[in-house]
This record gives sequence, C-alpha cells and structure tokens, in this order.
Amino acid sequence: MTNPHRTEHTLTVSASPRTLYDLVADVTLWPAVFGPTVYVRHFERTPRQERFQLWAVVNDQVTSWISRRTLHPEELRITFRQEHSRPPFASMSGEWIFQELPDGRCRIVLVHDFVPADDSPRTLAAIKAALDRNSPEELGALARLSGLGHPLSELVFSFTDVLPLRAGVAEAYDFVHRADLWAERLPHVAGVRLGEPSPGVQELEMETVTADGSTHTTRSFRVCQDGEWIAYKQLRMPRLLLGHSGLWTFSDGDEGPVATARHTVALNPDAVTEVLGAGSTLEDARAYIREALGNNSRTTLSYAAAAVEGTH
Repeated sequence: MTNPHRTEHTLTVSASPRTLYDLVADVTLWPAVFGPTVYVRHFERTPRQERFQLWAVVNDQVTSWISRRTLHPEELRITFRQEHSRPPFASMSGEWIFQELPDGRCRIVLVHDFVPADDSPRTLAAIKAALDRNSPEELGALARLSGLGHPLSELVFSFTDVLPLRAGVAEAYDFVHRADLWAERLPHVAGVRLGEPSPGVQELEMETVTADGSTHTTRSFRVCQDGEWIAYKQLRMPRLLLGHSGLWTFSDGDEGPVATARHTVALNPDAVTEVLGAGSTLEDARAYIREALGNNSRTTLSYAAAAVEGTH
C-alpha cells in the first residue's frame, strides 16, 4: 500500500481573512481568479456543503475530478475531498485556513493530504511538482487581487445575456463548438487555431478585432459537453483583465430555444487609464468590459442563427 503524504503552502497577505475566505468559498469565481482552474460545475450546493466537478490544468494538461467541500465560515476554514481521484492520485483531500495575525494581516494555509496511485518516485515527483506550481500560484492570485486597493466585489464579477435562438439548440451548439470556422463566420475574428488535446477539451487561439479596430490575440481552454454547454477559460488576455472565464449553455425554454452566455471576469485596475484614457474609473472599466464581451457573445449567436437559416 502506498504511503500518505502531506504538503502545506502558506502566504501572508495584507487583507481581511473574511474577505479572502469569501472569495475562496465561492468556487464559481475560481476560473477568473485562479490560473489553473478552467471550469466548475455544481451537482449539489447548500450554505455549508457542496459537490462539484472541477476542470483544471495539471502539468500542462486539462484534467477533471469531482470534489466535496465543507464550509466553516465561523472558523474561516474550508475542507475538501476528491470523491474519485484520478491518477496520479489514489486519494486527495485538504483544507484552506485563513488565520488573522496580530498585525491585522492574514496567513493563508493551503494543505493537501494525498496518497499516490503508486509508489514510484516518478509519480510522487510529478504530484509534488504540480502542487508546488499550482498552490503558490493560487495563493499569489489571492494576494495580488487583495493588494490592488479596491473591494474585491468591484474587481471580480459576473454577468449574463440570455438570447432567443431562431436556430435550434443543436445547430447553435455546433456553431459555437466549431470555433475552427469562426474566422470565416464571424466579423470580429481575424484568425483561429483550434486543437483537441483530449476528448471534450479544446485549446483555442484566436485573433479578435475590437470595436476600435485594434486586434488582440487570446488563448483559451474549452470544455465541451455535447449539445448542452461549452465552458472556457481565457489564458491570454487583454491588458484590462486579470482573469476571464465564460459559459455557453443551450436549452429549450418555455418560449423556444435559448442560449445563455455568462462571463466572469477579474479586472486589472492598474490598466484602466492606460486602456480607456485619463480620468477613466473602475466603473467605466466595468461598463466597457460588460459591453465588449456581451457584444461578442450576442454577435456570435446572431451569426449562428443566420448561418443555420442560410442568410450568411
């Protein structure tokens, strides 16, 4: 039987333990906050217990697992356990701890308790390499966001557009899924490279033309659930964003087929005046991002409907 192991990563930051706890407690924000996290989908959720599937980049590959978490808001502590671990893990559990220090700062402790799938030194080295890369990155993201001098609720936020589909659900899903054709189909896309490193996982690089005529290149991982939803995590972002994730869902509503485009973003306040001009505020940046990303989603769906109807 393989031996259990424990890793512990810590970081002290100048922020309220409660604020940091609240950010980590809302796992739906993780794809926009934490670099490794691609998408989180809940199966069960109560104020203290939750069960979800999480997709994340581990050793440069997107993998997924189902986790259970217990929230302890009075103790500023969150425990977690993987329900069915995948190699290289036989099992994985741990906890987040947020400790208030006498000087008002917060000591964040991230613990992982795990059993490797086998006893080989190579497996253990791969696990520790992944944890030693991802854990400090997650702690650093919390420190970076909390150190920007703005309430986190003003920096990290979500918004949703619900659009009726003249096209059917399957046809609209296929249009979004076939991003390799977007340069031919969408006016704001100048070029695309699409790969599928594993079934249901796509890697997308896209050159986008913005409203002012400038271009920027984005890179994303996408997770596709056939015919139902496509989630994505942007890896290369414009200057105004520290993080961006999104979700397309396709369903038959009471009044016909609809698509929902949801975005979760983390703003970079240091880039607001650089990108939007002197005197621009964080509120201006929120409005700009809301319109720019929402417009891209609405444009994509309008062309999806038109393509199916044969008008484009």
